[in-house]
Amino acid sequence: MPDTASAAVTPLPPLTSQAERLIELGVHELAGMTADDLRAFAAAGAAAGTADAGNDTLLAVHPGRVAASALVPLLQRDGKSGFVVVDMPDVDDFAPHGIGLPDAPLYLVTGIDRGDRMANWSPEEALPALTEEHRSPLLLTEGIHWVLQQPAALERNHCFMTIGSRLRKANGALDTRTPAIWISNGSGRDGRERRNAPKVGWCWWGNRHTWLGFASATGRRP
Repeated sequence: MPDTASAAVTPLPPLTSQAERLIELGVHELAGMTADDLRAFAAAGAAAGTADAGNDTLLAVHPGRVAASALVPLLQRDGKSGFVVVDMPDVDDFAPHGIGLPDAPLYLVTGIDRGDRMANWSPEEALPALTEEHRSPLLLTEGIHWVLQQPAALERNHCFMTIGSRLRKANGALDTRTPAIWISNGSGRDGRERRNAPKVGWCWWGNRHTWLGFASATGRRP
């Protein structure tokens, strides 16, 4: 399995700029909050010095306030909107697994990394490695927030999985699908008109993909 360094990704904007971006997209309305709520949270975070010097801190809306399916169409690439694959109608049922989220409508995700060095690892292999490094895999909604703020985080041959979100089946077992964000080739059921569009889909827990890393963070804070 390769151990290449993650490709360089441009720094995240300041928290106050991230808030304005979410307001521009109408995310505050989807979350049932006001624009002032977002601005106040971002300003407080910036004033408290919670944004890391490397600008790798992301402002995220709690997944209980905005579902992934509502955020995906806000993604844009080459003038095309993001979409969820047709065989993932239960995308919003993928919930945080083994991850403690702040009990707040808004929170910060710190130390984000795309995990390129884990390309061609399976989720089954990547999760224990991330845990040993004291890193936490991103949730699907966090991954979407990241690309909304930093489109360069998603590039061909360097896309990523978000295995912090898992689906618990009725029998109690975990679904073997794991969510990921990548770029459509416009093939199959995607449709040619969606070529180069951001795409939310899934991969099997035990499968490897050379073009998918494992996005993770160092922590989350209110």
